[in-house]
Amino acid sequence: MGQSLESRLLQALATLETTHARRMLRAFDEKPFINFSSNDYLGLSQHPKLKQASIEAIDQFGTGGQSSRLVSGTKKLHLALESAVASYKNTESALVFSSGYQANVSLLQALCQKDDVILADKWNHASLVDGCRLAEATTIRYRHADMNHLEARLKALDGKVSGTKWIVTDSLFSMDGDWVDLPALVGLAHRYGAEIILDEAHASGLFGAERASGLAEHFGVSQHIAVQMGTFSKGLGSFGGYVAGSQALVDWLTNKARGFIYTTAMPPSVVAANLAAIEVVRSEPNHREALWQNVAWLKNQLQTLLDGRLVPYLVPKSESQIIPITLGENALVVEASGFLMERFGLWLSAIRPPTVPVGTARLRVSVCANHTKAELQQLVDGLSGYFSQ
Repeated sequence: MGQSLESRLLQALATLETTHARRMLRAFDEKPFINFSSNDYLGLSQHPKLKQASIEAIDQFGTGGQSSRLVSGTKKLHLALESAVASYKNTESALVFSSGYQANVSLLQALCQKDDVILADKWNHASLVDGCRLAEATTIRYRHADMNHLEARLKALDGKVSGTKWIVTDSLFSMDGDWVDLPALVGLAHRYGAEIILDEAHASGLFGAERASGLAEHFGVSQHIAVQMGTFSKGLGSFGGYVAGSQALVDWLTNKARGFIYTTAMPPSVVAANLAAIEVVRSEPNHREALWQNVAWLKNQLQTLLDGRLVPYLVPKSESQIIPITLGENALVVEASGFLMERFGLWLSAIRPPTVPVGTARLRVSVCANHTKAELQQLVDGLSGYFSQ
């Protein structure tokens, strides 16, 4: 007779424990912490316009989506949000999903067909990885943000693919804070007849002079990207995901994206908050300005005021609000996270494999617009204290 389920699970959990890889849930609000692990980059989750919009939607529509969008779940509010997303992303149409993870998995499953080939950045978000697994297309990975390696992959496929070649990548990578060279990527896609699927989850709301819609806008290449995906749950301070592109793309996803078809509609309160978030991002640039001031101040402190103790651990390619401090071993990053939490009241989660490659466990510092200078200084003091031990 084989091992019982309970025994097998306990044994596997014990293995995770010995390698410092076991994750545990802990309530963030069990006592006061300064949060440096948030993706609420602009602090919009506390914006009065988002909160008021959500409250008013609950009063009018209630709390739930009631059914899937294709049954009776679609309300005028959903259509208004999709119209606002299309305007925000400067595309013909858009489709809203109940989460960013669901959007990516559903998109790739529905769009990438048997005769297609996906070329995927090695460090893509887990939702893109899982979407590639569900798609019938063949997936080939290329080295992270390495345009030369991507071109070599594309050259090797030249004339050998009967379907579509898809280049699938994050624009801003959530664990290293670096971004892809989008103009170069677009150039390769044009040269080798490929289409681009771009995940803007961590760039939406932060980049782009006119609409702050992401790095595609920042680099002026939006019109060359077939599929833009993004979320409301990070820079936009709410919840949910979306896919933006042509009307034909949205119509196809409406008919074929299983995660959309078989999921209850996004609750009206969330839809309303998302609508308010887009309006705030487009009309109140002060939030972005505050964020980039905080980022510049903190990076300057980390690079110049810690006597070189921290510099070897910083990922030099970080170009954004995400600043990874790579310690390497799981045990070290768990120790550092605990030290900062208990001694300095800093919530800075230990990021370990499989979220990041083996040997690159890290503290992922996430800077937000509503961090005060005193809070940023407390982070500098905490890191200085840890690295001075």
